[in-house]
Amino acid sequence: MSKQVVATKGNLMAAKRSLLQARIGYELMDRKRNILIREMVSLTEKAKELTESLEDTFADAYKALRNANILNGVITDKAEEMPVDETIELSFRSVMGIEIPEVKGGNAKTSLCYRLSDTDSSYDRAYVSFTKAKMTGLALAEIENSVYKLSVAIRKTQKRANALKNILIPTYREQVKFITAALEEKEREEFSRQKIIKATKMK
Repeated sequence: MSKQVVATKGNLMAAKRSLLQARIGYELMDRKRNILIREMVSLTEKAKELTESLEDTFADAYKALRNANILNGVITDKAEEMPVDETIELSFRSVMGIEIPEVKGGNAKTSLCYRLSDTDSSYDRAYVSFTKAKMTGLALAEIENSVYKLSVAIRKTQKRANALKNILIPTYREQVKFITAALEEKEREEFSRQKIIKATKMK
């Protein structure tokens, strides 16, 4: 590709400028990739902890539900009376230009929404346990979606960094080398021609 470039000072300046921009672009892409990787690793560790916590929380919740069913009879009718949680809100935060989801709300407060006279403490424990499971599930969903988005962004950033490092930078470097060599050769030819002209005039 470099041999197709006309060896002029203008093209040499343009090639040097493009080479500099490609190097700066690669440094920025490399820095962005490293920041995204650190963020993803941090979230992956949190996701692992939450997954383990969610498994334990659901195990406790179903155990509490089983006990409530045993002590109160099947409580399906009471469960269906539970109000739908409409407090969940989805927003986003930016990490190096990547929109990462944030889940807010979920009604973490475990204030009871049923009559105590109709139930006993086993029902309360089931309600509290499932509320905890819901909040843990929301937190895990937020993190898993964030990890997915970050992984996609890291792959794109890696591709761009590789293109700069392995294609554009070597191409512009070769252009600079080719044009510089061609201009130096022209200068040597011009210098030799001037010497011959001067020698001829001296004779």
